[in-house]
Order: sequence, then C-alpha cells, then structure tokens
Amino acid sequence: MSILNRHVALVSQTQRVTLNQLVIVAAALQKQATRDLGPIWEVNANVSAFASPHDVPSDYWTIFIRDTIPYPGAGGIHLNRHDHQPYALVAYSNDWSRTISHELCEMLVDPFGNRLVAGESPKPGQGRVNFAVEVCDPSEAGNFGYTVNGVAVSDFYTPHFFDPETSSAVRYSFTGAVKAPRTILKGGYLSWFLPSNGHLWQMQWFNTASPEFIDRSGQFQLAGSLRESIDRITFAPEPKVAPQKGRAKIRISDIVDPSTAKAASEHADLLLQEIEALIAHHA
Repeated sequence: MSILNRHVALVSQTQRVTLNQLVIVAAALQKQATRDLGPIWEVNANVSAFASPHDVPSDYWTIFIRDTIPYPGAGGIHLNRHDHQPYALVAYSNDWSRTISHELCEMLVDPFGNRLVAGESPKPGQGRVNFAVEVCDPSEAGNFGYTVNGVAVSDFYTPHFFDPETSSAVRYSFTGAVKAPRTILKGGYLSWFLPSNGHLWQMQWFNTASPEFIDRSGQFQLAGSLRESIDRITFAPEPKVAPQKGRAKIRISDIVDPSTAKAASEHADLLLQEIEALIAHHA
C-alpha cells in the first residue's frame, strides 16, 4: 500500500533566519522525516524552504518562523487555517531548528490535531483515558533531542509509547531517552482526557523536582483543534533568544555542529577543485 506524500514548506518571517539557513534545516528535516519518523509512524513527506509565503504552492502545509508568536511560553504552535489545512508558527530562539522539527513531526503524525489513543492513565486511580497524540511533548527539552546533518532536531515517541507494559525489547522514543510507556522527561508534558466527563489532565515536569499532575479542565476551552486548544494553555519555560547581531554574515556553523560543518566545507572544497580541474582540462 502506498503512503500519501505530504508537502511541507518552511518560511522565515524574521531577519534572524536567512533563506540559506532555512535550506540547510529543510534538508535535515527531510532526512529526519524520511529516515526516522516515516518508517515508525508510516508517514511520508517532502520538506522544502521558500523565500516568501507567496511562493508556497497552495497544497503545502507551512511552518513559519517569526521573532515572536502570540502564545506566551510556547516555542511553537500547530494551527489549522480557514480551509482546515494545518500550519504552524515557531518563535525564534537559540534552538529554533529543533522547535521546527517538533512541529513538523507532530504535524505529520497528526495533521489536524485531534488524534486520540486510549491507554492507562499515569495518574493512579483514573483508569483508562484518551491521550492526545503529541509525539514530541514528553521529551521536548533540547537535551533529549539529536542531530541530523549536524542540525538539532527533536526526539519523538513511537507507537509503543502507549503500550500497557514496559519491555526492554521496545523503543519508546526514537533516541531511547523515554524508557517506559506514558512517562515524561524533565521539561516535557503529556495530555489526556477523562472519558467520563471530558476533563483535560496533564502530567508536567517544568520547574518542579518531579512530575506533577494538573487538572486543566477549568482552563480548557475547545477553539480549533484539540492540540491548538491544549497548546494555548500549556506554558513551558520561555525559549532562549540569541542577541541580535544585525546583518552579520551567516555561517553554516551557526546552525550545524562544528565537526559536521568542517566535513561539509572540506567536501565542498574538494568537489569544487575537481570541477575546476575538469573545466581546465577541457578548455
């Protein structure tokens, strides 16, 4: 059975992120989607960078990166536009590539933000509940991510995350950082609904010594998708923002780890030398 191919556009609306940087990140996210996320969640996507929103074909799902977004405490948020197609907003920070990866993974696994999976609640006594499928939230802190092409990307959980029992033979998140079903790591959270009354509960681990359970039913109001409504009331620690450097020259090392950037530069130099030698030979 063939898997429907989804098309995702990355667009920068901040001077802090150039098109050149966005192209590098798009290539890394394409590899993550194809190599890592796709086989596990049975999704397929093309990821491309565009200079302007007006250049994006109408059937693409767009992720915008901006200086700020109108949701305090959120690094990114997943929304649905007037024609019910998904898009996302990402606030610039020192970890912007990983935040875009977070939004991309969740967009591909649950495009419309309403997917639920039943399982045993992590809060004792609640029994079976319906979890919102947000594949990056439990291990969303930057120290649990990994790199693709030297670019920081987000960890994500696998379908085994909702298993009833823990098994040493199973991977619960791509990096292996999550060690058991329905658990979170420091800096992450998990959301679910009680079938009996529809109340939203969360397990959060932001600024506390251990995870805490929070009844969010008094704050939760459905406006848009479930994910959009949950994101609106979930306040993770504010992302860090690098000092503005004006129109400084953009280097690959600004977003790629040094060893990968060095290897890329050396490879490019050798390839360009070979091309110049080929041209000289046939001159």
